[in-house]
Amino acid sequence: MIGLGIILLLAVAGIYAVINIPYQEAVRLWRGSEDIWYQNPKNAAPAWFNYFTAKDLPSTILITSRREESTILPKLQAEKIYKPRENGQDITITYAFEYPYDEFPKDLIFYLYSKFDQKAPFAAIRWYTPDGREIRITDTAVQTRLTYRFLQDEKLKRRLKGISPEVGLLADPKADPPAPLKGAYKIVIEATTFEPNSDLDGEFVLHGQLHGWAGTDHLRRDLSVPLLWGIPVALAFGLLASLGTGTLTMIIAATGVWFSKWVDELIQRITEVNLVLPFLPILIMIGTLYSRSIWVILGATVLLNIFTGSIKSYRAIFLQVKESGYIEAARAYGASDRRIILLYLVPRIIPLLIPGLVSGIPSFVFLEASLAVLGLGDPVLPTWGKIINDAWSNGALYEGHYYWILQPAVLLMITGLAFASFGFSLDRIFNPRLRGV
Repeated sequence: MIGLGIILLLAVAGIYAVINIPYQEAVRLWRGSEDIWYQNPKNAAPAWFNYFTAKDLPSTILITSRREESTILPKLQAEKIYKPRENGQDITITYAFEYPYDEFPKDLIFYLYSKFDQKAPFAAIRWYTPDGREIRITDTAVQTRLTYRFLQDEKLKRRLKGISPEVGLLADPKADPPAPLKGAYKIVIEATTFEPNSDLDGEFVLHGQLHGWAGTDHLRRDLSVPLLWGIPVALAFGLLASLGTGTLTMIIAATGVWFSKWVDELIQRITEVNLVLPFLPILIMIGTLYSRSIWVILGATVLLNIFTGSIKSYRAIFLQVKESGYIEAARAYGASDRRIILLYLVPRIIPLLIPGLVSGIPSFVFLEASLAVLGLGDPVLPTWGKIINDAWSNGALYEGHYYWILQPAVLLMITGLAFASFGFSLDRIFNPRLRGV
């Protein structure tokens, strides 16, 4: 029951991923550049990491005055006030947020967007701390788009007496060593436009040390996308490979037994040759020299797993079933060879096939992940193996980003445990010899 419950949870999560993040959107997000994930910090641990740390680490904060809905990161809405003037208007945008954390953030960035014909708006940015201090950030003209990075402003650093802005702007002036001053912060943009239809908006992003429930990678990508999409990919690959392999193996074994003679001999010789072929190296050659498409790998996996030891086990069972009385009766009333194979021989061992199919799914799930870890996974799909491959390539373990590898690895282990447990239980149900065990 535990294994079945986990499988159902994985199925629900996979359906949720496919519905809420369509295939094209998932591929766009996974293969996208920092233009898509600019709001995310690099290599940020998941938010649940706070449950295992003594200090409360900061999460990412996004505050915007723009009205478009963001699908990447939950946001706070800034307060925006217009004051019309002759030939323009004064705009005041207030960004308010609470900072209750024990550590400083990674970065502070403003993304400013303006709309004008000839004269660009001018903006003055001020920072207000919980203890009432006012700090001038910058005064600048805003072209169509301006990215202002606090950490790269040398003038701001000098105003903060040489302290890096992510520390100096949030530090308690009475604390030694520096510690964040907790409380309500406020950033105010006072902008002046010089044309009637001119406007200005801005997004403030505080890049925390934690981000979301899955964290981010070296390209700022939210790992929740490949973790969620890895579920339907893994389940579909494992199910199709196991079902295709088991069904074709059973039909081929039944065909060989029924026609016997040279047909059975040919099937047995092919099986013996296939048993000595190195399975994984052949898949690596296909992925390296031909194609890394998941459909090509799936087809090759099924073909290479049809003629295995299972075909000999099924053959032994079909030799007994072939001598049954109802088979003789079917031949007597003129049933065709195909009818006898598909309707009389094969159904007799389906109860033995079902537990094997379920138990075989984890091996194919691990196979797909292993190929991805080796760099031979589908270059388009976001999968668990791809996460591990990227983490290994970018030194996640050496950098201390354990979450990057642990999350997909745990999901792989849970999936394998669930199907193995369920398969063993089904074996005890369908196999009369094991029912009393």
